[in-house]
Amino acid sequence: MKASQFLISTLKEAPADAEVVSHKLMMRAGLIKKLGAGIYNYMPMGLRVIRKVEAIVREEMNRAGAVELTMPVIQPAELWQETGRFGKMGPELLRIKDRHDRDFVVQPTSEEVITDIARQELRSHKQLPKNFYQIQTKFRDERRPRFGLMRGREFTMKDAYSFDRDVVSAKASYQVMAQAYRRIFDRFGLTYRAVAADSGAIGGDLSEEFQVIAATGEDAIVYCPTSDYAANMEKAEALLPAGPRPVPSQALTRVATPGKSTCEDVAALLGVPLATTVKSLVLATDVLDDAGAVVKSQVWLLLLRGDHDMNEVKVGKVPGLDKGFRFATLAEIEEHFGCKPGYLGPIGLKKPLKVVADREVAVLADWVCGANAVDFHTTGVNWGRDLPEPDLVADLRNVVAGDPSPDGRGVLAIERGIEVGHVFYLGTKYSQAMNATFLDVNGKPQFLDMGCYGIGITRLAAAAIEQNHDERGIIWPDALAPFAVVLCPIVSGKGLDGSPDVKATVESLYEQLLAEGVDVLLDDRGERPGAMFADWELIGVPHRVVIGDRGLKEGVVEYQHRRDNEATKVAATDILGFLRGRLVR
Repeated sequence: MKASQFLISTLKEAPADAEVVSHKLMMRAGLIKKLGAGIYNYMPMGLRVIRKVEAIVREEMNRAGAVELTMPVIQPAELWQETGRFGKMGPELLRIKDRHDRDFVVQPTSEEVITDIARQELRSHKQLPKNFYQIQTKFRDERRPRFGLMRGREFTMKDAYSFDRDVVSAKASYQVMAQAYRRIFDRFGLTYRAVAADSGAIGGDLSEEFQVIAATGEDAIVYCPTSDYAANMEKAEALLPAGPRPVPSQALTRVATPGKSTCEDVAALLGVPLATTVKSLVLATDVLDDAGAVVKSQVWLLLLRGDHDMNEVKVGKVPGLDKGFRFATLAEIEEHFGCKPGYLGPIGLKKPLKVVADREVAVLADWVCGANAVDFHTTGVNWGRDLPEPDLVADLRNVVAGDPSPDGRGVLAIERGIEVGHVFYLGTKYSQAMNATFLDVNGKPQFLDMGCYGIGITRLAAAAIEQNHDERGIIWPDALAPFAVVLCPIVSGKGLDGSPDVKATVESLYEQLLAEGVDVLLDDRGERPGAMFADWELIGVPHRVVIGDRGLKEGVVEYQHRRDNEATKVAATDILGFLRGRLVR
């Protein structure tokens, strides 16, 4: 491709609404143009990147035995009503009506449609296993679309769905996909981690997220530098502390803490470690009647160390809280504690409630908590002596760096990541809801066992930029770059025709690279060197060759990788072989 035939539309400044690096650079480099809130045109330069991502995904999915199809963006609501998701999903599901007043949805995902296909087509165990995938437009009506392609409303996603005869074969299909995903992300040339993820209401351990490592990532990734352990924050287990609970050494004392309502402030006032303070979190569960009205409520007190944060996913697995919980109202708190939040504790309650202690709190001695009186706390609190043992002890907290690794092979570290892929075992959740069955070897109907596997195609392009950029612009890995090589002729004001040696050299190299299947662009726009180089550094083409009359008189051209600070002189006769050795293919 020659630049004069292409569309290059770079900007000196990013639009004011661009917040994160990828959004700013994609706009400045002319990869995307905003059409509406969370909706973008993919411009020619950006579309080339998207197509590179799609090609790698498609090749590896096909290699893994998956079969490609395409499902409609607009889907009948009847299918979503079968699973109950039409009513249960929030406003992120865009619901529309046609001219006949029939309900439809704009797909955010396609479990219902693919299950409908499976129940019609997969009738016998002899047809299993099967894995169908698509690369298709999705839409989620985000309340606050932001960050460009990182959290847009319309996006492109690869979603795949496996169908098997039983749990054993479904797990085998899951592993095939998990390995395919590793090959895909290896080929992208990005630094990533496959981390264990929470499986939600379905349960089990078959769920992994693929996270591109980036300092700007929204997700916290927990890993052990000395082992293979990796998990997202919701999944990472905080182990039971070693050793018995120390014996009490302090008397129970009520102390004045005027205006000090946080554990940090109380610890500073009393001159004690934050880890000896305990925070009180008050939750409630409701029992509903058939009409959805609250019949009765149960209040719960969760106790965590002052230096720890509650993990809502873990709390949602505590028996009694696993059917759903909410934070207690101010009226409920005052009814049970006789005090407003900020000074709450488990001693001297007005009404009984359920007490759940985090594992760390359960082994604490001589700890500090609220005294259930404004401007007062209690020190020297001990289980058994001053209050009954907790009703339950559970892992309630987020892990922190330095905690023991659950695999016993080191300590945990934490870094930031951007989720761009997820593999997930579904079981029979959708097949049961939609009566998708097959006939087993005995001729009896059984529900299809399912898995689902997603990759955010457009989000991945943004994540790659978040990981790979500098003050000059984007730095694409070879596999994702819109062009792998850019040829930059340095010519006089008359253009290439005014520099015959440069023209002959650059066009010969251009044709040779094309013949070898290299994605090369020849910048024949006649731009000044500074402006030309700035464009390609902003766009992020990884390999640049500069050819000028001065260099050719010495028999050399200049090569510079996008990550290099300086150019390297290479003999003009050797540049093709030199590029072959530098290109990642």
